[in-house]
Amino acid sequence: MEIILERFKSWFEEAGKLAAFTGRFFSETFRRPFEWKELINQCFVIGYHSIFLVGATAFIMGLVLTLQIRPTMIEFGAVSYMPNMVSVALVREIGPMVTALICAGKIGSSIGAELGSMKVTEQIDAMEVSGTNPFRFLVVTRVWACILMLPLLIITSDAIGLLGSYFIESAKGGVTMTLYFNRAFGAMVIGDIVPATVKSFFFGLVIGIVGCYKGYHSDQGTKGVGTAANSAVVLASLMLFLVDFLAVLIADIFYQI
Repeated sequence: MEIILERFKSWFEEAGKLAAFTGRFFSETFRRPFEWKELINQCFVIGYHSIFLVGATAFIMGLVLTLQIRPTMIEFGAVSYMPNMVSVALVREIGPMVTALICAGKIGSSIGAELGSMKVTEQIDAMEVSGTNPFRFLVVTRVWACILMLPLLIITSDAIGLLGSYFIESAKGGVTMTLYFNRAFGAMVIGDIVPATVKSFFFGLVIGIVGCYKGYHSDQGTKGVGTAANSAVVLASLMLFLVDFLAVLIADIFYQI
């Protein structure tokens, strides 16, 4: 029983520290000077360096999704609705969630390892001594880069996923590109696009905050760097599922009003 209580106590302490870290991020965001150059650099690192992995995964996801669902749609005589179904599924849920999980693994672990190594080698302490605000330079820029780049990566993922789906439909059903994308975009409404876009900003916030938090508070030397990277991925992935659930729940309540 004592072990369970200790685990709960440790969990609540960690949640409190993460909440305080998030609060500090918002308080530091609007204070001058703004680190525009570092922000642009982090946007390039996070966005451009992730686009190949996101694109490759999205393309395969579109191929597999279409291949798996097409036989069932043929049985029901609804194969002509494949573009409609795939587009809505990708834009609403599959594209944002899968892309966010990929970014949690790549970006979250990278930020955690980078800041963790800077922490254990006392580079962050050196920045404080030199008069630089390390939190604003290292954390605020990386979190905002994640917030700005995640929606763009998710939009790219949706587009490439639809392209992969089109290739299967073209090969197996002789569907033209014009017909496929007319049906795909015709099936989507503003209620499919807006919630998916809004929650993608929160996905970026979660990935950035968790990665920076784990790296910024890393300890135990070089061992702590690996722990920070690993725990950043695990915690960010769990929080992404929670944010996604809340987003779907809020959207469902909104539609019922």
